[in-house]
Amino acid sequence: MIPTDGFQIPQKFIVAAILSACFVMTLSIPAFAAGKKIILDTDPGSDDAMALMLALNSPELDVRAVTVVPGNVTAKQGLENALRMISLANRCDIPVAAGAQHPLFQKLITAEFWHGKNGLANIELPPSKCKVDSRWGPDLIIELVHAAPHEITLVPVGPLTNIALAVEKDPSIIPLVKEVIIMGGSITGGNSTAAAEANIYNDPEAAQIVFHAGWPLTMVGLDVGDKTLLSPKYLEQLGQMHGPVNDFIYQVAHYLIDLSAKFGSSGTPMYDPLAVGVAIDATLVKAPPMHVDVETRGEFTRGETVANRHNMVERNVLHGDRYMVEGVDKVEPNAKVCVEVDADRFLQLFVSRIRGK
Repeated sequence: MIPTDGFQIPQKFIVAAILSACFVMTLSIPAFAAGKKIILDTDPGSDDAMALMLALNSPELDVRAVTVVPGNVTAKQGLENALRMISLANRCDIPVAAGAQHPLFQKLITAEFWHGKNGLANIELPPSKCKVDSRWGPDLIIELVHAAPHEITLVPVGPLTNIALAVEKDPSIIPLVKEVIIMGGSITGGNSTAAAEANIYNDPEAAQIVFHAGWPLTMVGLDVGDKTLLSPKYLEQLGQMHGPVNDFIYQVAHYLIDLSAKFGSSGTPMYDPLAVGVAIDATLVKAPPMHVDVETRGEFTRGETVANRHNMVERNVLHGDRYMVEGVDKVEPNAKVCVEVDADRFLQLFVSRIRGK
């Protein structure tokens, strides 16, 4: 019994009242409080660094694992970068796993020219307190998807080698994945070549597997990334506050903005962070459904994401020595392709999540 002024209340009633209050509070918590479960597959990478830190500092997301793929840097350097960033964020609870060591069928193309010698804008982070997970990246993806069916969103922001290897090893994960949000591709020309975007160009065969797997897929490509520029205005806002993550991202952003200025741009494209942004809030973009194929053979177009905007093709029928168009056939969309973005709203979101962290 708990004494009060003049009377006593049975302790079991107090406990019941507390439990009831907790239940009401639980109901009042926003739906995203539990966080959308994501696996971030990354080739760190300076803009990958911004994407990772945005994911780790967004309550809408629950990062269940980080898997590393070669791309911007080698697999070895990328793994070291991922471990150091996870350590900087004090999130050693998140498994970080090495994946593929090279693309499926071609030699790796790394991009230290854009990302710095170590991939992180030449910034030397402290040695990691975190340890690499013993599981192979594609195996970890498979394991986590089976452990949480219909709950995991894959967010690959590098070449799609790890995702393709997971699909090839265990196709049963395809219907169990909630959705796939990729940074890659373009329907308006490339950045590695005239036709191809860098992530797709680095492993076109893997990309073709991923696009045609049959799961819900959103392509966050150059069409929106090139419209989402982190400019000196936003950099100044990051510089007004301090913290380990804030200061690191400020230095990365400063490096990228300076580099972009040398090529006549007013800011750095937020390619990888925007894919994480779409995982946080899909209303940031407009993404009509299209049928997308990946060119794997073209001399000038290898790695191009070829989108059918009308989702139909002509039906050509052979008549003697020629073909004749006799109608059109419907083509089923296999991706939502981002074509418009509320860039300022995303950039404000990004800055707000990083400031002071």
